[in-house]
Amino acid sequence: MAALPSGVLGALDPTSDRAVFRQIADQLREAIDKGRFKEGAKLPSEAELTEHFGVSRMTVRNSLSILQSEGLVSSEHGRGVFVRPRPPVRRLASDRFARRHRDQGKSAFTVEAEAAGSRPEVDSLEVREERSTPEISARLGSARKVLARRRRYLMDGKPVEFATSYLPLDIARNTPIAEPNPGPGGIYARLEELGHRLEHFDEEVRARMPAPDEVKTLRLASGVPVIHLVRTAYDTEGRAVEVCDTVMAADAYVLAYQLPAT
Repeated sequence: MAALPSGVLGALDPTSDRAVFRQIADQLREAIDKGRFKEGAKLPSEAELTEHFGVSRMTVRNSLSILQSEGLVSSEHGRGVFVRPRPPVRRLASDRFARRHRDQGKSAFTVEAEAAGSRPEVDSLEVREERSTPEISARLGSARKVLARRRRYLMDGKPVEFATSYLPLDIARNTPIAEPNPGPGGIYARLEELGHRLEHFDEEVRARMPAPDEVKTLRLASGVPVIHLVRTAYDTEGRAVEVCDTVMAADAYVLAYQLPAT
């Protein structure tokens, strides 16, 4: 069996009180972080790691399980363990809702996908009127019924986020917003055409582990968290005209911001 390339992985520290399988995981993690194993690269096989470190195969499997639970690697049956790709999409919060994108007939997701060199898609679209939850009502100013627009976003065929927009019925009913395809520029372009010129957005962002249905919808690997973002859009009159509840695969995005220094 061929030895591993020199310098890729070191030796175990017999004096350490850290468990052997965790030492191996630490070395593999460091090798990934420093680019010794590139994105998409196959890690050494269980047999190669067993021979290199002089441990049992079960010890190696426990090490690889740690990396998989952290979302760093994925296992493909019959092929091996591979380094997962790093976030490909930069979500530029200070630019994504710029009016120039709507004027060009592009949604924020389309702009980001194109910047990443990816093919954007939207599926699982559902549009319906429904009773609002207390939280959404509070954000929209006591609206009891809303138009809900649910959709899943994909990059190159891979699900990366799903979102639900809630809009007051007195604004959205019997307008293009209530159609599955609201037209160029998305619902924000339609809101402005209806006289609700957008003034600002408030966003709340938190990270958490996904619920089982979110794992299924986004096809998340073990150990991958989600970014949960709730955004409220306000028009120039100060009215909340939309609340968007979004769940994003954390391994698919980098959240980028520009903040004033004064």
